[in-house]
Amino acid sequence: MSLRKLRAVFITAPLIVLATAVMGSLSLFVSLFDSSGHGQHKIARTWSRILLAIARVKVRAEGLEKIAPEGSYVFIANHRSYMDIPVVLSTISAQFRFMANKNLFSIPFIGYHLHRAGHLPVDNANPRESLRSMTEAARVIQKGDISILIFPEGGRTHGELGSFKDGAAYIAIKAGVPVVPVALIGMRSILPMGSGIVNGGEVVLRVGEPVPTIDLSLQDRTRLSGELRDAIARLLDKTPERAEVTVQ
Repeated sequence: MSLRKLRAVFITAPLIVLATAVMGSLSLFVSLFDSSGHGQHKIARTWSRILLAIARVKVRAEGLEKIAPEGSYVFIANHRSYMDIPVVLSTISAQFRFMANKNLFSIPFIGYHLHRAGHLPVDNANPRESLRSMTEAARVIQKGDISILIFPEGGRTHGELGSFKDGAAYIAIKAGVPVVPVALIGMRSILPMGSGIVNGGEVVLRVGEPVPTIDLSLQDRTRLSGELRDAIARLLDKTPERAEVTVQ
């Protein structure tokens, strides 16, 4: 076994588990006094930065100025790795909640934490339940200063950008908020699918221009989904810009 793998197995992995247990427990405790989920989101952001530091992952962020601090959005991102989650949490400062696979909510401790933090389960195999979740997500956005983040491919992919489901477009149109495309670059080399080894390195989080939905109807959602996929594809192919933020 190489020195890199030894470090990943005997140092990185145990530290990640420890940090997750400590910060997760703190988050649950905070949830007893803060039903909004805001405090838990801040703790999750700190947890994410600790995780990235342990794994020696640097995030180069581009385009964060396109996100208005007071705005509500539907964020969408391509999905390559479980490490996508700490990368977006550590870098995007907006208060947002994930749309997550309903199976995650059945995992002891993790599922309870997701529920207490206000994240929303999605059952892609059940159209009726999926529609109910999307409608609830739109309602959450309309209530106030909360955004939603969704991976519109419906799960992790091995390489090429997959087709987009209409959920993100539906939520954004229903809530009347813009969609912000986010491209995550270099994630497969950090934690590939099927691997338990977290590798160090630099990744890029690139934010595109918000796509307005105010003049759209729900009948436009499939067309909008195609436009959003094209937007992320362009961001993935774009020449790197000067980084505004580096998270270590």
